[in-house]
Amino acid sequence: MGLTNLNSTHLSSAKITAAQDAIAALETALAEITINLSPEDRRRYGSINEQNKLFVNKVYDYNQSQPNLSSPEVDWDEFNKDHNSRNNMEGMISRLESLITRLNNAKTLHDYDNYQSALVDYSYTTYKAGTASPGFENKYIDLKQFFVKNSTSTAPPEDKK
Repeated sequence: MGLTNLNSTHLSSAKITAAQDAIAALETALAEITINLSPEDRRRYGSINEQNKLFVNKVYDYNQSQPNLSSPEVDWDEFNKDHNSRNNMEGMISRLESLITRLNNAKTLHDYDNYQSALVDYSYTTYKAGTASPGFENKYIDLKQFFVKNSTSTAPPEDKK
C-alpha cells in the first residue's frame, strides 16, 4: 500500500477564523494602494528588471549621500516615498509568496491523501458492487465515470468481475 496521511496536521476552526480575519485585515490595510492594471497598462508600464533596480538604487544612493548632484527637475520627496514604498512592498510580497508556497505545499499533501483514500474507497466499492451488496452498484457506476479509458488516463486498472 502507498504512503497515506502525508499531512495529518489540521488547523482548528479558531485558527482558520483567525487566519481569515488576518487576511481580511491585510486586504483592508492595503486597499488604498492596491491597483488593478489593465493588460494594456501592464504592457505599457511593464516591470522594472534587475539591472534597472540597480540603476534606481544607485540614483537613490547618490541623492542620499550627495544631494547637490541630483537633478532639480525631480521631485525627490516623491522619489524617496516611491522608493520606500517599493522596498516595503517587495518585502511584503516576498513574505506572502513564501507563505503561499508553504500553503500550496500543505494543500498538495492533503490533496494527495484525499486522492489515495478515494482510490481505496473506489476499490472497496468495486469489490462490493461485484458481490451485489445493496447500493454499491449505483455508487460504482457513479464513480467509474472518473476513470474513462484513454491514452492519457492515470486510472487504476478496472477489476474484472
